[in-house]
Amino acid sequence: MLLTGHEGEVFCGEFSPDGRTIATGSFDKSIYLWNVYGECENYGVMKGHGNAVLEVHWKHDGTQLYTCSADKSVCVWDPDCGKRLKKLNGHTAIVNSMQTSRRGVPYLVSGGDDGTTKLWDLRVRRCIHTFEHQYQILTVSFDDPSERIFSGSLDNTVLIYDMRMRDNDPEVLEGHTDSITGLDVSKDGNFLATNGMDDTVRIWDVRPFAGARNRCLSVLRGAKHNFEKNLLRVRWSEKDAMLAAGSADQNVLIWDPGHAAVAARVQATGPHGQRQRDLLPPEGGQSSGPWPPTGLGMVFLGELGD
Repeated sequence: MLLTGHEGEVFCGEFSPDGRTIATGSFDKSIYLWNVYGECENYGVMKGHGNAVLEVHWKHDGTQLYTCSADKSVCVWDPDCGKRLKKLNGHTAIVNSMQTSRRGVPYLVSGGDDGTTKLWDLRVRRCIHTFEHQYQILTVSFDDPSERIFSGSLDNTVLIYDMRMRDNDPEVLEGHTDSITGLDVSKDGNFLATNGMDDTVRIWDVRPFAGARNRCLSVLRGAKHNFEKNLLRVRWSEKDAMLAAGSADQNVLIWDPGHAAVAARVQATGPHGQRQRDLLPPEGGQSSGPWPPTGLGMVFLGELGD
């Protein structure tokens, strides 16, 4: 299924928790809402950012949307009424990534080209701590209980900040040989997947008591980056049965993480390279996810077989 409507490149997308809706963000500064089933109609457009929308995420219960933008801000949206609820200002450069806590205190983490990883408390609408780094932060996430923050950087490392000891130096995961553009924590909270410009996807053991041994468990190959240097992401499926990443060669790569093998390679039919991105709906959903080609404002919605 081909979804059209955006007037610029589509940089991000995510399925709602129930798998019935897709939210997409674009260079045209807007967020579109699409039905997954039936004719996949576009039923909502939300505007308010002043520059490209670079990442979008749903709240765990589907009642809110969160976005970050090249306009240096993070926004909170009500998808039912299509209105912006909050705008979080504090970054001094492009905000490349953001994520929210899965449960408990409603925290949000963001990372940007200003080299900072910012922790926000959504109850008071302000930044409560800033972690500083000398290089740009390209991708961020919380661990499962929201006790640690993972920040992927331009300097090929993942920084792990302990929220209980915020002034301590971070633990550093090393192994990638180029910038880290995407990361995602498995639903069981035990593993971290990272996508790097060295054309590898790596799986790390991030259990708190895993020790000081090498945390890198697997190196997956197949997903490509190219001269465009896009922020290609990586995502676990709802039950951690699959791992997927966008690729610059017009493919979406899907791995069986248990066997470190490519389970499927899905090709977009557009004429341009792969922009992204968020790929896997909750198990039981019909679609493998959107993979927008560059420059066309289109989203491809596909279906994975059994």
